[in-house]
Amino acid sequence: MHRSGVAFVALMLASAAAAAGELGVNVYGLSYHFERERARAIGTDNEFNPGIGLRYRGDSAGRFQWYADAGVYRDSGRNAAKLAGAAVQWKATERLGLGAALVALHSRTYNRGRAFVTPLPVASYELGPATLNLAYIPRVGSLNSINTLGLWVTLWPQRW
Repeated sequence: MHRSGVAFVALMLASAAAAAGELGVNVYGLSYHFERERARAIGTDNEFNPGIGLRYRGDSAGRFQWYADAGVYRDSGRNAAKLAGAAVQWKATERLGLGAALVALHSRTYNRGRAFVTPLPVASYELGPATLNLAYIPRVGSLNSINTLGLWVTLWPQRW
């Protein structure tokens, strides 16, 4: 995905937010690698992953909530990673959401530098003006060499 693709998705998210739902700012930040020695050996051990993105949260449908995200962050291989995706979560409790995302990702670190689409399990915890988010990124062949957890926060300016 090129910069223009991320900008296009961001523009679409901003336009959709004007109609209904809620627009938030994703502040990317941390990862944890389960195979730490292997991650260090292949140069994908960076666990501070700063970045920024947008999240659109649609109106909830009963016990389900859906999201659309687009952003850029510094990945575990210290390269710029660009992403866009959508997720649906079941509201296990008033604050805890469990679900799955379908994410398009492009970075020199993953899949030999080629863009790809992958499903990811995701969880979130609502804190009012912010949401803590967690994704599990499994080790899958040439896509990703390390089982990883990603952690970021979504800020909801409308709730401040």
